[in-house]
Amino acid sequence: MPPLPAEAARRLAHLLAEVERLSGTFVGYPCSQDFECPEIMPFLRFALNNVGDPFSESLYRENTFAFEREVVAFFQRHLRAPDGETWGYVTAGGTEGNLYGLYLARELYPDGVVYFSEHTHYSAAKIVRVLGARSIMIRGREDGEIDYDDLRETIRLHRDVPPIILANIGSTMHGAVDDLAKIRALLKELAIARHYIHADAALSGMILPWVPEPQPFGFDAGVDSVAVSGHKFIGSPMPCGVVLARRSHVDRVARSVEYVGCMDTTIAGSRNALTPLILWSALQRRGETGLRQRALACIAMADYAISRFKAAGVPAWRHKNSVTVVFPRPGADVIAHWQIAPRNDIAHIITMPQVTREVVNAVVADVVRSLRRGSPKPSRL
Repeated sequence: MPPLPAEAARRLAHLLAEVERLSGTFVGYPCSQDFECPEIMPFLRFALNNVGDPFSESLYRENTFAFEREVVAFFQRHLRAPDGETWGYVTAGGTEGNLYGLYLARELYPDGVVYFSEHTHYSAAKIVRVLGARSIMIRGREDGEIDYDDLRETIRLHRDVPPIILANIGSTMHGAVDDLAKIRALLKELAIARHYIHADAALSGMILPWVPEPQPFGFDAGVDSVAVSGHKFIGSPMPCGVVLARRSHVDRVARSVEYVGCMDTTIAGSRNALTPLILWSALQRRGETGLRQRALACIAMADYAISRFKAAGVPAWRHKNSVTVVFPRPGADVIAHWQIAPRNDIAHIITMPQVTREVVNAVVADVVRSLRRGSPKPSRL
């Protein structure tokens, strides 16, 4: 390869310095930044590609299918999937996972209606447009859960068509977990036999397996498919995730492709073959014990942030087993400096592993000053 031109090298160096600077004030989005994967670097020399079904053999042999299968098996085990009844693959992130789940639902019930809460991730509206599916947005409660009464009444009015429900297992702004038992109970009450439940568990899907008293979140709670992000709680230098679905649903969309010599069961053709290695490496490094300690430490840091906010007279709260700390929306300069995610009159920070007490103290100080005096200059760590 020719050497990088001097100006191009300068631009990359400038970007690296800027990202390093910003990394110390990254508190509003659920991405871990404490990962290390030097063992992956040698693989950047090759055109690795996980094209096709990871549980098939492919003519494209420069793949990481064996590692992808191990990652999927880990998620199946901890998302409480019945042995042999589910299938999955490593995706490009939570949105692809949600797209896959709703794609399966639409293929199963072409006349179905997708129901999702107003608190659901913004990708839901986009996905139903891409799929050409009918959809109805359901009211959300103030705490971020779906409004079960509105859901029941809306399904009752449209009970002639199968409901496809996108449930939040950790909503974007509030960290709320929709009650899968209540959802299944109202479907039973309305005598709805044909239905599909997809769980968007982008962040909480890899936190709830490690807490003592998790809310229902997996296949044992009646979901048909579930999407979890890999770059959030586990951590990865590039977006990724895992989607799992009941095998009987996947079989409806599987097609054999001679070109690559395997089944086509995924959304993308060419798929990232590095992300299965990155997730596999992280799981090997941390293990179940490390992930449990990691989850409990993040939750403890969320409680520390709440205590600091309350001590300063700012109302702050979180849901059970959530690392999303909600508080009144501060000024624009504080939001920009700390990369805080706002919506309407609230904002949140998410206590990922890189969020330390020192960071929390500085965030709280800036938010308090902003709310009291109208957005003063942010503090510097």
